[in-house]
Amino acid sequence: MLPCVRWLQPFLALLASALFTLGENCPTSCLCPDPHTVDCSGRGLTRLPDSIPLDVRRLLLSDNWIPRIPADFLVLYSDLVYLDLRNNSLSYIEPGTLSTSSRLVFLDLGSNNLTEIPKGTFGESRSLIKLRLGNNPHLSAVNEDAFLGLTSLRELELERNALSGLQVGALSQLPSLRVVRLEGNPWVCNCNFANLFAWLMENRHKLPNGVDGLDCSLPMDGRRVPLNQLSQDSFRECQVTLTLTDLLIIIFSGISVSVVAIMASFFLASTVHCFQRWSKGNKTEEEESEE
Repeated sequence: MLPCVRWLQPFLALLASALFTLGENCPTSCLCPDPHTVDCSGRGLTRLPDSIPLDVRRLLLSDNWIPRIPADFLVLYSDLVYLDLRNNSLSYIEPGTLSTSSRLVFLDLGSNNLTEIPKGTFGESRSLIKLRLGNNPHLSAVNEDAFLGLTSLRELELERNALSGLQVGALSQLPSLRVVRLEGNPWVCNCNFANLFAWLMENRHKLPNGVDGLDCSLPMDGRRVPLNQLSQDSFRECQVTLTLTDLLIIIFSGISVSVVAIMASFFLASTVHCFQRWSKGNKTEEEESEE
């Protein structure tokens, strides 16, 4: 037995060293069940923990009170593939913060206090497959280019937010999208919603329950109408109705054309008048010369 024990001693020492290093690098009050996972869920944290191992791959920070993510937070964590920030106090994600993690596959920002998703929030995280943004009760604006560059994104969750409208470009530029959740939002059935409605009808297979469970409010009386009771004809008037912006553009264009026409007429009249005076002067000089 002794020779076997001696032979195993180097391996046992290496294993003990690894376990000691693992415990030593684990952030205070967090758990590290394996060498590449840091679990700080439900620890009452008000900021990101210190001393997170640089080789972390799964970082669990859900159910805390974290209000912000430093813009350079992910610069050093190039191996991170799974980031869970669900149920915190995040109100804003600075554009570019998440773009430095090139291997990120899963990101959960649900159940926070986000109010908007601006352009460049995710940079071009081409490895991102699943993005959760649901249950943000104040999230009312998503930029058309908010998801630009997320070419591998397959699942997008935007359910139970405060979205009354969404530009179709935000969804149509996701070539790998397979599942999108949009239920529980206060959609408004106006002309701005017409394009989104058309997209939803064409891509209903990407919705977990089709258009069932989705509804929108009528702009006149606020009455909620299920989308499965609407059709393209419901938005027929939008094809001929001009918005206030369209009317202002038309009016401004008309005024501009009128001003240009008046100036051109004035210039032409002035030129003709000058030419007539010049011709009359030359004629008078010729008559005086003949006398």
